[in-house]
Amino acid sequence: MRRRLRGVMLVLGGLAAGAAAPGAATDVAPGRWKTPLHDGIVVIAPCGGSICGTLLTSTRLAADPDMRDTHNADPALRQRRLIGIVLLQGFTREADAWVGGTIYNPDDGRTYHARVTPVDADHLRVRGCVFVPLCQSQVWTRVK
Repeated sequence: MRRRLRGVMLVLGGLAAGAAAPGAATDVAPGRWKTPLHDGIVVIAPCGGSICGTLLTSTRLAADPDMRDTHNADPALRQRRLIGIVLLQGFTREADAWVGGTIYNPDDGRTYHARVTPVDADHLRVRGCVFVPLCQSQVWTRVK
């Protein structure tokens, strides 16, 4: 299981620990956010009363824009293109974070429990969990 969780974080970016700073912003501003590994760009936007994150590009997608979701657990979805795939969804607003959502990992075709916490106006802490406490975090940076 730990290996699968590592995969979710590797597809989106290198691992980076960090907690929200005291007094950190409590809202995720819509926009483009860069992941540490593969220079992934995820577009975060309002999604009903929640937020959603859609994969725009990465270095791997720049090299092969026709990459498909070949590891998806649902065989019917394995031919869909990765560009435009929803990675983050289903969150509920909490005082200091968006919680109860999921993050999808195209590298292993699995979906993990997720939490998105603003660190400041230009950084998000994204945590993915197989189940708590088996979680890993990374920091995404706003693309200006």
